[in-house]
Amino acid sequence: MAVSTAFEHVDSNKALAQIGSLVRRTPVLESKTISTAADCELYFKCEHLQTTGSFKLRGASFAVARLDDDCAGVATHSSGNHGTALAAAARARGFAAHVVMPATAVQTKIDAVRRHGGKVHFCAPTQTAREQGLAELVAQGFVPIPPYDHDDIIAGQGTLALEFVQQIDDLDVIVAPVGGGGMLAGITLAVADRNVRVVGAEPAGADDAARSLAAGTRVSDHQPETIADGLRALIGQRNLAVLMQHNVAILTVSEQQIVQAMHTLWTEMKQVVEPSGAVALAAVLNHAEPFRGLKVGIVLSGGNLDVQPMFDYLEAL
Repeated sequence: MAVSTAFEHVDSNKALAQIGSLVRRTPVLESKTISTAADCELYFKCEHLQTTGSFKLRGASFAVARLDDDCAGVATHSSGNHGTALAAAARARGFAAHVVMPATAVQTKIDAVRRHGGKVHFCAPTQTAREQGLAELVAQGFVPIPPYDHDDIIAGQGTLALEFVQQIDDLDVIVAPVGGGGMLAGITLAVADRNVRVVGAEPAGADDAARSLAAGTRVSDHQPETIADGLRALIGQRNLAVLMQHNVAILTVSEQQIVQAMHTLWTEMKQVVEPSGAVALAAVLNHAEPFRGLKVGIVLSGGNLDVQPMFDYLEAL
């Protein structure tokens, strides 16, 4: 399937050539135990081992690399991972980074943004508040780099798929989580000329992408309730268009299924993955039929898990 001319300027090959020295080529791991349980061949693209702990550094690095040297600074809104990635990419070029974050953001992600040099601006935990906060920063002269509905972000995120198909021959399908949709759209466009199906995975408590695809238009009612904090954003308009054009299916999973997938990754592979990063595996384990007997790529999108509560509990024993 050829890439539509509407998105031909979203070029993950160009992005990979530009950011290859800035991001980590993440490894692919296997688990015979989990593959047997899923009745298919599973290959795990370990983006939780990416610098800053998630795939987000790819898009942020490409977007920042394309800015002029006299840039006054960058701004975004984020639940954490994009903000951290943007702060790191901006600092590497000597730019200031301002990140609007919901007041309910995970503390470890707030700390990570600051640790990488970003300035945090808190807002109410709504899409409207996030976008309004970003607009105020843009009015002050900072360049907006939104977390997902942006050509350079989409292209950068798609680089993980280019690596994936180089690392594992003849993948039948790639399964990745969807929140704002930049990664899923990037993957879809990056492999559009290959015989690789793309499937999205989403929490049932934040199923705006699935509902939008079913309705044929972006839904406006979105009140996410999920442990997967990185997937609470409303899907971007451009990203939805990519998914619709390429007939990408979305599978939803429960909160219990997400936690079970995290537990499986920890016990069977010794990989610490945040809830958002475990959603793709949860989808395959709980929707087995479409994947049976296939070579399936799973994107473990992030590993920025707040483990302090667990250690607090253990120390209190």
